[in-house]
Amino acid sequence: MTGKERREQLLDIGRTLFAERGFEGTSVEEIAHKASVSKPVVYEHFGGKEGLYAVVVDREMGRLLDMVTGALTGGHPRELLEQAAFALLDYIEQYTDGFRILVRDSPVAQSTGTFASLISDIATQVEDILGHEFKQRGFDPKLAPLYAQALVGMVALTGQWWLDAQRPKKAEVAAHLVNLSWNGLSGLETEPRLIGHRKN
Repeated sequence: MTGKERREQLLDIGRTLFAERGFEGTSVEEIAHKASVSKPVVYEHFGGKEGLYAVVVDREMGRLLDMVTGALTGGHPRELLEQAAFALLDYIEQYTDGFRILVRDSPVAQSTGTFASLISDIATQVEDILGHEFKQRGFDPKLAPLYAQALVGMVALTGQWWLDAQRPKKAEVAAHLVNLSWNGLSGLETEPRLIGHRKN
């Protein structure tokens, strides 16, 4: 195995163990054992458990941010909201281990911070879209950051719940999230629907 392949193997094993047991519950010995290497190999690649954990978290945060910002491709503002909700739910479904790691409090300082700072990064992307919409509709665009944080936080916390509940289906979760955020509690549709091209 080349050094690069070994590094990727250790990252994959670390991601799985950190997701299952958390940072504190995972040891360098266990990582090395699962990789069929000695402990010094883990230290050589990452300097220890903290270094491995930081790389795993940075990669997952980058992946999630790319998925959400890449999904915001334009269209009606309600469709943009759907796209953002689906992107986060897609990430949770496809990269469950990564999401489990991200939502835990991190014991290690990382270059990209915590899950809360990632949510803030995503909210900044949404804020630009909301600011434009607010301006066009005569609302104060200075309120866009507040609404962006509220919307992204709502989707992220619902995603945490959905990860464990695994029901209803993803499209239904997205439809209800958009229903609440688009119509507000006073205007909830009894049968929320998606208007975009994604239906599942």
